[in-house]
Amino acid sequence: MIPKFRFWFEDEKGNYVMGEGLYLLLKNISIFENLSKAVNELNMSYRNGWGKIREVEERLGKKIIETKRGGSPRGETKLTDFGKELMETYEKYNDVLSYYIKRPYKVPSIAVDGVLIESNKILLIKRKNDPFKDKYALPGGFVEYGETVEEAITREIREEISIEIRILSIVGIYSSPDRDPRGHTISIAYLIEKIEGTPKAGDDASEIRLFNLNKLPDLAFDHGLIIKDALKNMKII
Repeated sequence: MIPKFRFWFEDEKGNYVMGEGLYLLLKNISIFENLSKAVNELNMSYRNGWGKIREVEERLGKKIIETKRGGSPRGETKLTDFGKELMETYEKYNDVLSYYIKRPYKVPSIAVDGVLIESNKILLIKRKNDPFKDKYALPGGFVEYGETVEEAITREIREEISIEIRILSIVGIYSSPDRDPRGHTISIAYLIEKIEGTPKAGDDASEIRLFNLNKLPDLAFDHGLIIKDALKNMKII
């Protein structure tokens, strides 16, 4: 059985703005271009429909419909550009939520990690949060929707250790289903170099340290393997 769900829009103060009922009303207005027909399709009174629209317009400070009470055609009601945007945004979120709820399978998360080696020393962060809290790890994180993996590693390094970097090469792709206790996570590891900035801890890092390559601490995840592969690629070992 596929579970049902409902969601709604709120304003910046957390006040209810719009849910499925108003969305359906706006959808019918876009189809019929007549408020009377739109509310009839929903078995809703004209007063109730008009009241819902006015309440949202007052709360948002923008018109969502335009109505002609006379002329030809009589009683024409259309969505404003903002009303169309509101309806289409609701549809977009609804489609995304429906897709993920109905999808019968899970997919791995995608992460990126950066290997920064200078003068036979490697930069590592001490993790601020679980999993592996207080263990050392490569800087990196999850790829966000809408960005490339190259953009993700650049952003994550900037957020986590406050420097700008250049990607030198790919170290490897690490996809063991048990490499991250939070769930199946595929990581793309990059060899990187600093081009600007002074490293300092931020985001998920409580500390930053440079370690001699022959005196590494216990590492989180499979980052020991990633570093080993990076050193092989650089012909250091």
